Amino acid sequence: MRSFFARRAIALAGLGLFVAVPGASQPGAPAMLARLETGQWELRGPDNARITSICLGNPILLTQPQHGGINCNRDVVAADATSMTVNYSCPGVGRGRTTIRFETPRLVQIDSQGLYRGAPFALRAQGRRVGACS
Repeated sequence: MRSFFARRAIALAGLGLFVAVPGASQPGAPAMLARLETGQWELRGPDNARITSICLGNPILLTQPQHGGINCNRDVVAADATSMTVNYSCPGVGRGRTTIRFETPRLVQIDSQGLYRGAPFALRAQGRRVGACS
């Protein structure tokens, strides 16, 4: 059975408010995400090609790079001070599993794979803060 806080987070996510509520065994998840700076972030692939740019207010959005802006249910499956792995499901759109590795407050490594609208995807990217949101 889900805790009161987990049910509240799911209800808030349904309203478009993204909230990270890790399970009791993942105390490092919010701390790692809280260390990331908000602002304009770019995701670049292994060949340094720009994948996308996002105005990052809530770092939890980095956990679903292929499903950005979509209300998804997330479960933290592993976390410590420098990395976290999240399984997420976006009803009617797809699902994924993302691992984020913290480098600095302005730099992360992202590895994500799953399904988007029935098609498989795999994404390896470097996320870097490039400035303030415009």
